[in-house]
Amino acid sequence: MNGADRLCDGLLANDVDVCFANPGTSEMHFVAALDRKPQMRCILGLFEGVVTGAADGYARMAGKPASTLLHLGPGLGNGIANLHNAKRARTPMINIVGNHATYHRQFNAPLNSDVETLAAPMSDWVRSTESATEIGADLNDAWTAAVGTPGVATLILPADTAWNDVPDAPVARAQRPAPRPFEAAVAAQVRQAITRGMRVALLLGAEALKGKALEIAGRIAAHSGVRLLCQTSVARAERGAGRVVVSPLPYRIEAAVKALENVDMLVLVGEDEPVAFFAYPGRPNKPARPDAAVIEYAPPGADLLEALGHLAQELGAERAQAIPSRAELPEAPQDGALTGELVTQLVARMLPDQAIVVDESITAGWRFGEQARGAAQHDVLDLTGGAIGIGLPLSTGAAVACPDRKVVCLQADGSGMYTIQALWTQAREQLDVVTVVFANRTYSTLHGEMRNVGVNDFGENARRMLNLDTPALDWVALAKGHGVEAARAGTVAQFTQLLASAIGRKGPFLIEAVI
Repeated sequence: MNGADRLCDGLLANDVDVCFANPGTSEMHFVAALDRKPQMRCILGLFEGVVTGAADGYARMAGKPASTLLHLGPGLGNGIANLHNAKRARTPMINIVGNHATYHRQFNAPLNSDVETLAAPMSDWVRSTESATEIGADLNDAWTAAVGTPGVATLILPADTAWNDVPDAPVARAQRPAPRPFEAAVAAQVRQAITRGMRVALLLGAEALKGKALEIAGRIAAHSGVRLLCQTSVARAERGAGRVVVSPLPYRIEAAVKALENVDMLVLVGEDEPVAFFAYPGRPNKPARPDAAVIEYAPPGADLLEALGHLAQELGAERAQAIPSRAELPEAPQDGALTGELVTQLVARMLPDQAIVVDESITAGWRFGEQARGAAQHDVLDLTGGAIGIGLPLSTGAAVACPDRKVVCLQADGSGMYTIQALWTQAREQLDVVTVVFANRTYSTLHGEMRNVGVNDFGENARRMLNLDTPALDWVALAKGHGVEAARAGTVAQFTQLLASAIGRKGPFLIEAVI
């Protein structure tokens, strides 16, 4: 048995049985070890950003980490944007990053780099395993770090650590860390604030947006009149008819300020205090009023179900009846030219029960959340860190985690090109993903940002940096070239027919919606 075998055994012992991979020379011993373990599902991505984004989507839906396999510092670098998104989503993930043999690094070979420094900003835990005998303990530490807060753990594997022999001994499973404590005394503060007539809102994150915890939050809102809010983008939220409505904060800082202008106390439940995505001259950095109380009740990694239960008990809301969203959907026309608003409206109306919606529609599909409040029950996975190019990989990983649920990816055309290779993985694995591309031939969000900084008339240089129309992208041809069946829709009738067909069948399908 060598170090790579021990690493593979350690992953499996901790129930990490999916590896999204793009390996290279220094990882071949680990590839060979994976090949000897048929219980490990190995999924190839043709670009490292696909690998890291897919591992993110998998963990968000599976509730446990997958492993990635990346080649040295440059391979890790290619996957960093979606590692940033995963870190912001607090996704449990274990990155295995190869490195040169310990004794070879001194010679500064062409692919030599400071892997630890590259990994650190996008990881919650980093370690290089310098000896094969340390692999078992290091892997367990990585798993503990990944599932603890949770977050991204990166374990660096030098080539000789992988190929050196280790004793054939039983593999010890890591112990799951205890949840972080929540501030029980804050519950009394919330009760006193409500009694004094203060306007209170709960900012919910992580597990508070799902299942029993979401139901308890709904009881608290119905009983005590508190508002339920979440960040603009969340890692995962359960939505649709019959579920408690949680309102996302608007993206634009002016709208977010207005949304919080009547909040005297903002209570953080598994979330950080909201801040503006960007700074703008003369505008605030945070949407909450400067005189409002912002209180952390339960930090990320706390038992949010227990925390919300304690708050409900403090407020006397245990027996209250939560107010669920009603099954009401806006009417849609039978035909006519497509717009982004009509595309999301039709998706909301036709969404199958328990679908998973991956939303990277950016500006074109921003109304989907509101339109889908009365849709069939579904989960939404958002772009959490703002680094575009996550939609296609995220939907790939979600489909691996939940093969019996339809995945619908709402994908902006510009950001979709960052990781289009994910379509190939969907075709190879025959994943049940319907991708809807909003083909507006532009980086529309950047047009808005130019106006936000006071530039309303664009010259030729700006247009060429913000538009995708010369030449226009042919998403049908691109999808077919990656092995995914695809078709184009320019009218409501065409889109409705294509979406109904795609939802009614298994396997990957792409619809280019020309808007």
